Amino acid sequence: MDQFIIKALLIVAFVVFGTLLLRSGGSARTRAIRTLTMLVFLAAAIVTVLFPAIINDLARSVGVGRGADLLLYGFLVAFIGHMLSNARKQSAQDRQITELARSIALQTPLRSQNHESQEG
Repeated sequence: MDQFIIKALLIVAFVVFGTLLLRSGGSARTRAIRTLTMLVFLAAAIVTVLFPAIINDLARSVGVGRGADLLLYGFLVAFIGHMLSNARKQSAQDRQITELARSIALQTPLRSQNHESQEG
């Protein structure tokens, strides 16, 4: 039962990241949420460095044995969120490149056909 809290928190974090990062659109609200999340992680990192005992106490209160393990879980959440964000951006970029290539292909006549018509 003592690990239930951390497991629930991690699952909720993964679901929230997945929902936010895999949604379509990059609205101002989504960018603001990402920025706030990054600031929270930065503030947590600074507090952890300044007061390492706090992270140990927090870890024990959510059912994790050591603060280092809790930090690992936090970094895992951040890393997966970053991977999801990059995958989403890459997918959008791939779609743009495909559309651009199709547009260029439709607007540019094939060179082999031009050479054949000029030679004949």
